[in-house]
Amino acid sequence: MRLDADATGATGATGPLAGVTVLDLTAVFMGPTTTMMLGDFGADVVKVEPPEGDVVRGIGPNGNRGMGPVFMTANRNKRSVVLDLKTPDGKEALLRLAQAADVLVYNVRPAAMKRLGLDYETLAQANPRLIYVGTFGYSQRGPYAPEPAFDDAIQAAVAIPHAAVMNGADVPRYAPVTIADRSVGLYALGVICAALYARERTGRGQAVDVPMFETMAHYVLQDHLYGHAFVPARGGFGYPRILNAHRRPYRTKDGFACVVVYTDAHWRDFMTIVGRREMFETDPRFATIEARTRNIEALYGLVAEELERRTTAEWKAALSAVGIPLFAMNTFDSLLADPHLAEIGFFQEVEHPTEGRIRVMACPSEWSDTKPGIRRHVPRLGEHSREVLGELGYTAAEIDALLARGVTREPPGA
Repeated sequence: MRLDADATGATGATGPLAGVTVLDLTAVFMGPTTTMMLGDFGADVVKVEPPEGDVVRGIGPNGNRGMGPVFMTANRNKRSVVLDLKTPDGKEALLRLAQAADVLVYNVRPAAMKRLGLDYETLAQANPRLIYVGTFGYSQRGPYAPEPAFDDAIQAAVAIPHAAVMNGADVPRYAPVTIADRSVGLYALGVICAALYARERTGRGQAVDVPMFETMAHYVLQDHLYGHAFVPARGGFGYPRILNAHRRPYRTKDGFACVVVYTDAHWRDFMTIVGRREMFETDPRFATIEARTRNIEALYGLVAEELERRTTAEWKAALSAVGIPLFAMNTFDSLLADPHLAEIGFFQEVEHPTEGRIRVMACPSEWSDTKPGIRRHVPRLGEHSREVLGELGYTAAEIDALLARGVTREPPGA
């Protein structure tokens, strides 16, 4: 695959956010997810890293080179500049960057930004149009404000491990993906785009906080507030269809498959296929979606029993004919070889200038115009330090001096 760039990595952005400059002061998963998507949409994302780099550079194969897989999958379409923000020179360079930026995204606690002299009030004086976005643990208006937060802590805080027990797990368990980091990162993308739109109408920037706890509490309780959506409560917590031990991939004769029997027509047709049409017509548990939801564990248990009687292919043929969704359960191996993803070119192989052949995933949204794209390779630590500082007006001699003092750095051999 060829990136939408010339051999040096220079690009002509054409996505919906082309012309927007983003300062990325984030690390780990949540913030980098947000800023990568901004980059995919055409923004010029300048990733400002400390001299030691984003900590996740060291995770997994190739981590010894600072280009591990977890870092690689969340940091394309960015330029990396190293600045030691604890030094006066590093802070001065950041302030100069902020003067020309549209958006600044950070994910340390606000108190840390204030200690660095990089709080919103300071930066807004230099650039009143700046959109200053904090992605961190908790609202600064409550008692948890100073607490640190990671994905696991937020999952626990919003009762995801508790929900796993209600769903049949033997002990509380986290979701086996960084669901809080990635979900809040996605929400922050929408917040930033909305703030950019508001600035187009008002001409003013603003500070926006995107706290993980509150975002994920809303996310989880959309399903599970349930009876407590009313005051006084009209039932307990938890959407029964989801908190149901039988809501899982069903075992078939030769594997596992997801089957969703949901609507009136689905249940009628499924019970007809398994030779129990009369049961559907006479058993009150099938009468309405409300009745089915109250009795969903028993009904899904029935589905589980029936699925074991045929192969996945047999069920696919029978259920597809009546519009009941079925998808054979993928493993990571089979997902990588999925024929639909292959047909649309979702996985693409790219020759990275220093790391060899790598696999990248396409932007998942599809546009008729202002198409997003992958224009820049994942950057080595400090790969663009000299380039970005030069754009700020630093001379070659001044950049050499900053390098010598450790305020910035660039890769070996740069």
